[in-house]
Amino acid sequence: MTVELLGIHHVTAMTDNAMRNYKFFTEVLGMRLVKKTVNQDDIQTYHTFYADDLGSPGTDMTFFDFPNNPKGTNGTNAISRVGLRVPNDAALDYYLVRFEEFGVKNDGIKELFGKKVLPFEEYDGQRYQLFSDENNEGVAPGTPWKNGPVPEDKAIYGLGPIEITVSYFEDFKKVLTDVYGMKPILEEEKVALFDVGEGGNGGQVILRKDDSVLGQQGYGQVHHVSFRVEDHKAIKEWEAKYNEMGLQHSGHVDRFYFEALYTRIGHILIELSTDGPGFMGDEPYETLGESLSLPPFLEPKRDYIESQIRPFDTTRS
Repeated sequence: MTVELLGIHHVTAMTDNAMRNYKFFTEVLGMRLVKKTVNQDDIQTYHTFYADDLGSPGTDMTFFDFPNNPKGTNGTNAISRVGLRVPNDAALDYYLVRFEEFGVKNDGIKELFGKKVLPFEEYDGQRYQLFSDENNEGVAPGTPWKNGPVPEDKAIYGLGPIEITVSYFEDFKKVLTDVYGMKPILEEEKVALFDVGEGGNGGQVILRKDDSVLGQQGYGQVHHVSFRVEDHKAIKEWEAKYNEMGLQHSGHVDRFYFEALYTRIGHILIELSTDGPGFMGDEPYETLGESLSLPPFLEPKRDYIESQIRPFDTTRS
C-alpha cells in the first residue's frame, strides 16, 4: 500500500528579478534564504529557496529566475495563490502594518474557512496569503528565522494552504482523493478544502472552480507544488503507483537536497519530494544561502555556470 503524503513540501514560482525577490522575501517577509543554487534543468538561471531557520520541509518557497520570460497572467487552470503560516492573529496585525510601511499591496485581514488571513501580492503580482495558526492543529510548523528582521513570535514559519483553480473541478477533486488520498473537509458548489497528511494549515489544499479565461505561465506565477513523502522507499512506491495507474511521470529524480517525482494533472504540475537530505549538508548554518551552492554533479561546471548567471550579493554574516 502506498504511504500517504505528509503535507506540503514546497512551492516553486517564477520571478524576473532574483535580487528584488530576495529583498522582498528576506527584508519584508522575514524568511531566510537557505539555498542559492541553479535550476538543474536550466543551469544558466538561479533557483533560490526561502524557508524557516533550518530549511525544514514544508516551509520553503522557491523561485526560478527567468529574466527574459514574459509576465504571466492570472486565470483558471493554475496554482492561483500560495499560503504562508504565522503563529497567531497578532502576527497578522503586525504584518498588516509592515505591508503598509513597505508599500505591499494587500486586501486587509479577512476570514476564510473560519481562519483569519491576510491576502497580499509581491511587486510582480505573485499572489499569497498569510494564515493565522491561532487554534490551528495538524502538521507542525517550522522554526522562525532567528536572525531575521521580523520578531520570532510574529514571523512566517511555514507554508500554508495552497489554492488551485481549475475549470475541471469534479475531475480534479477525484484525483486529489483517489490518487493522492486527500480528505475533503469542506465541499461546496465551487470550492473544496482538502486535508493532506495531518492536515491543518501546513497540510491543506483549497480547490476552486473557475470557467473563465485560462491563466498564462510567466513570471509572477507559480510553476509547481510539491507534497512531502518520507524517504526514498516512499517515493519509489509512488513511482510504482503512477505506473500502475498509467500516469505519465518524470521517473525518480535526485535533486541532491531531496528526491523528486513529477507528474502533470491537467495543467497542474505536481511534485512529490522526500523530507531529506535537506539544505544543511553542504553549508554551515551560519552562512546558509550566502554563496552559490551546487550539487556534486554540477560542480565540474561551476566556472561555466558562474560566467552565465548574474551575480547578486546575499551576504549577511
